[in-house]
Parts: sequence; C-alpha cells; structure tokens
Amino acid sequence: MNLAIASTALATIVDHAAAASPLEACGIVVGTGGSITEALPATNVAADPATAFEIDPAALLRVHREARDSGRAVVGWYHSHPNGSAQPSTTDAAGAVEDGRVWLIVAGGRISAWRATTGGILHGRFDPLALVAA
Repeated sequence: MNLAIASTALATIVDHAAAASPLEACGIVVGTGGSITEALPATNVAADPATAFEIDPAALLRVHREARDSGRAVVGWYHSHPNGSAQPSTTDAAGAVEDGRVWLIVAGGRISAWRATTGGILHGRFDPLALVAA
C-alpha cells in the first residue's frame, strides 16, 4: 500500500532526527485520507530519550485539536532510531496500539513507513507501507 507524503514533511522528519541525535526524535504526522501533509516535531518526554520515545501529551492534544479544526487528522507518529535500523523494534511493537495509525521511523537519513495493525507481518504489529513523495 502506498502512502503519499509531502516533501516538506519528509525534510522536517529527517532534519529533526539529525538535530536530536544521539537522542530519539519524535513527532506527529497529520493529513487527510491516504496522505501526510505535515510533520510536527514534539518534545520527547521519555524517561530515557536515548533509547525510547514518548510524545509530549500536551503537544499531542494540541495537534489533535488543531488538525480537527482544519479538516485534517492525526494519521500517526514518527520517531528516530539514532543507532538502529529504520524499522520498528520489538519495543515499538510492545507500545503500539493496533489502530491503523502510521508509524514513520528514521535512521541514517532513511525513513520507513508502517501501519500498526493486528497480526502485522513485523512483530505481529506492523505492516509496511511504501512512502511516495508528493
């Protein structure tokens, strides 16, 4: 399955990950239907941001409200693996809600896209998506 993403959103994610390294960067992606129109960096409030991510809850609530008011939706999240691969880890799988949201993971300047779903092919939680720059 293809997922369109604005080139500005791609650049935001890659730049945020590079700036946050060696800590994990994280943020929220918004859009409509099958496309991502914007990536919004958030503060990583995890207890150990070098090995985990947790999006600031206040930012999450604010972005949900702003997206809804503009006719868009929160379609998922992004985070980085500064010293890992651009695919979900078992830790990611353990924390993922199987709600169909998109997970973008950046490592080494490369972004991969996944949908959190019941019985996914990776860790029983994620199915791959093909990112298409728009």
